[in-house]
Amino acid sequence: MERTELTDELERAEGLLVQGESGMAAELLAHLADDAEAYVDANCPTTDELQWFSFPTLFDRLAYRRVEKDPRELCDVGEPLDRLYNDLAIARVHEEDYDGAAAALKAAVRWNPMDCAARLNLADLCRMSGDVSEYLALTYSVFERASEAAHLARAFANFAGWFQAQEKPRAAAASLRAARNLDVRDGSIVAVIGEAAGTDHDPDLVTDAEATELLATEGLPDGANADVAVCLLMCAMDAAAAGEKDVAANLTLRARDLVGEPAAKALLELIREADEGVADGEE
Repeated sequence: MERTELTDELERAEGLLVQGESGMAAELLAHLADDAEAYVDANCPTTDELQWFSFPTLFDRLAYRRVEKDPRELCDVGEPLDRLYNDLAIARVHEEDYDGAAAALKAAVRWNPMDCAARLNLADLCRMSGDVSEYLALTYSVFERASEAAHLARAFANFAGWFQAQEKPRAAAASLRAARNLDVRDGSIVAVIGEAAGTDHDPDLVTDAEATELLATEGLPDGANADVAVCLLMCAMDAAAAGEKDVAANLTLRARDLVGEPAAKALLELIREADEGVADGEE
């Protein structure tokens, strides 16, 4: 299937979803998924070669990305596949087929490991099904992959609910304060923070310094700002190499806003040193 054909069919399926025809949309999307996977199997590397996202650390994944061409770039349908599976998940939820929705979201993450929205939605389904360990693992994985503040804030809100259920109100308050400090305008996050006002997990009950210490005690990163900045700076370097100076400048400014100018410069030097080491065949 050509990339343009798949995109056209995706738009038709999304139109069915808007019209409330979730059953028809799910059927069409399932057929599209089968066709797309068959295309990929015939034209792309094996499944094992696509498992780069299972590397244990952020650096391992980013280094691999720069050494080997992303296998998904080798196929015409790579970019729309995560969109396809996310749409299929929505259709399954409308049909109250939550197992099917979870399977679709797992496929979306397989094709786009940095799709934190799919990870968080899958975490929500795991929580509904009582799979607490998977819920926590998926939420935690967002900290080293997120490139948007909204995803980090949602992850912190998830942990706030978990800490509250574990009768750790101060840790919950610290998580909500971290989410609020990201200055996200997402309505659901704002609502969660608003509902905490006046309770034992009110984010105003802890200072920023206390929140940082509490989260470190619980093993949560402090906003994962350095990891996000690394992602942004690596993308900026790629954009600069491709001659897209405006894109590179914008990404660099976002990284600087996250960690400050001195830290951004230091991270940039570390990335350059890592690239040189990879080029020389070093670990």
